[in-house]
Order: sequence, then C-alpha cells, then structure tokens
Amino acid sequence: MQGAFAEHEKVLRQLGVETMQVRTREQLAEVDGLIIPGGESTTIGKLLMAFELDELLIARARQGMPVWGTCAGMILMAKRIEGYPEQFRLGLMDMTAVRNAFGRQVDSFEVELPVIGLDDQPFTAVFIRAPYLKDAGAGVQILAEYEGKAVLARQGNCLATAFHPELTADRRLHEYFCGIVNRSKE
Repeated sequence: MQGAFAEHEKVLRQLGVETMQVRTREQLAEVDGLIIPGGESTTIGKLLMAFELDELLIARARQGMPVWGTCAGMILMAKRIEGYPEQFRLGLMDMTAVRNAFGRQVDSFEVELPVIGLDDQPFTAVFIRAPYLKDAGAGVQILAEYEGKAVLARQGNCLATAFHPELTADRRLHEYFCGIVNRSKE
C-alpha cells in the first residue's frame, strides 16, 4: 500500500519466492507470510484500517502466519510506541518502538551488524529515520543491536527490523524470514 514494498518483492523473487502485493482482505487470506515495509508508520496504519486489513492481519498473525515489519513496519509490530500512545499499532510483539531514534532523513547511514542466527558475517544495515526497540518482553529475542539499542528482534512467528535489508545485496534476512514461513506451513 505504501512504503518500500517493491524492493522487498524484488528480493523475494530473486530467491524464487512467489509474491503478491496485499491490498484486500481476500489477498491477505491467501498469503503464507507478510512483510510490512518501511515508509510512514502512521500512514500505513491508517491504510490498514481503511482497507479493513487490521483485524484480519492481527488474527492471522496470532494463528501463526509469519509477519515481518521493517522500519515503519517494525513500529506497527510493537505493543507500545513511545510518545505516540494513540497511534495505531498491530501489537504483535511485546516491545516498545521508539520512532525516528537515529535522526532525520539526512542522518541516514549504513553499518555492519553482527546478527544472531545468520552466520559469522556481519549484515550491512541501512538506517533511514530508523526506530529502535526497548522494553522487550520475555518472549522477545533480540537478534542485533546498534550502539546498545535493539534493532532486530523476533517473537515467535514475528520478526522486526529497524533497518532496511531490502536495500542491500545481502539476502540473508529475507532467507531467514522465508525459513520462518516455510516452517509455519509444515
């Protein structure tokens, strides 16, 4: 609907994954996993509600459908958003998102991050007006940190990244999410 969905779609196709842009309840009912891209979290939340996808998405995720939120998508995955108690959120992960935590658009940067669960090679993370996570609940596994701030986490079938893995040539996080999706279908 909004955000960097085309870039995720390109990566998934390179991995041989069939993709679908989800804009209707019928399309959401057909997919095995969903990526909520970066963009503007308030706008994405309003669109989810306007297209009546919010409740179905929450229900599907609670039934086990894997969901991955990147940047703005990560904000929507959180139960809490610091400073924005009224902003729509899916509340799928027991954590607090801190919006625009690393500065404005002009403060965007790339950094090499060690990621638990990939391999020994660091992952190039692209941060653009990125959030971070705090106050993670007991069920949330922090997989990567930058400057002591959690920027990649998993809770069950849900994954959240503060950065944009779709903007790099490194496909490992997309492969990791596809593994979650494949295991959920078994």
